Amino acid sequence: MKYAIVTGASRGLGAAAAEQLLSRNYHLIDVSRTGNDSLRKKADGMDGTYTHIRADLSSSEQAQSIIENWLTSIKSSSPEEILFIQNAGTVEPIEITGKLEIEKINHAVQLNYVTPVVIANTLIAHLKELDVRMTIVNITSGAADKPNHGWSIYGSTKAALNLFTETAALEQAELHPELKIISFSPSIMDTDMQQVIRSSSSDAFAQVERFQEYKKQGKLRKPEEVGSALVHLLMGGDLQSGKLYHINDLL
Repeated sequence: MKYAIVTGASRGLGAAAAEQLLSRNYHLIDVSRTGNDSLRKKADGMDGTYTHIRADLSSSEQAQSIIENWLTSIKSSSPEEILFIQNAGTVEPIEITGKLEIEKINHAVQLNYVTPVVIANTLIAHLKELDVRMTIVNITSGAADKPNHGWSIYGSTKAALNLFTETAALEQAELHPELKIISFSPSIMDTDMQQVIRSSSSDAFAQVERFQEYKKQGKLRKPEEVGSALVHLLMGGDLQSGKLYHINDLL
């Protein structure tokens, strides 16, 4: 059986990639707060299936428990492949240093960095006993490559995740050649995250007007377009573990 787990598949890129994977007959597990009725209906009558696991992914302990339990539950099914897309994340807090709230810092660091690391660590720890082909995709951002006014937390958590991905790939290259772990940068899309960005104040985010113009001028890609490109990349069979893939290089 082929399994695909997507965090944050309730909307945006997560939902778009998940829909593509259902069409390719993966058994889809949506790890999110709310689930996705559209994906559930799409799975009806298909070879693939849809399962929602409700989770607060800002709790790394809860995330680890969920993954441990899920891995235990699939051992008897002799899985052929596990594809894990770590999509859940937050751009908040959007604010300059000196005005950041501790609670929002902690939430973002947990959701954007700690939980993806914990999940990847848990998956890799079980890889030998499962004897399965595994791909882990960490969704990152161009904000990881350079400083952006008001995005110190978002950019730094994504930069840290990128380095973790490269390091994990280096460590596992000889131990588990059946494992691929990559970063994927989707650039700017027409999602709820963009709405949050556009609603920021110019004091908190100096480039807010530019992002508002992206929307007005129709320069935001649709999540469906990006999700399709990501799944096409994953199905290509020639992934380089540890690499950062940019959507602009694929479209």
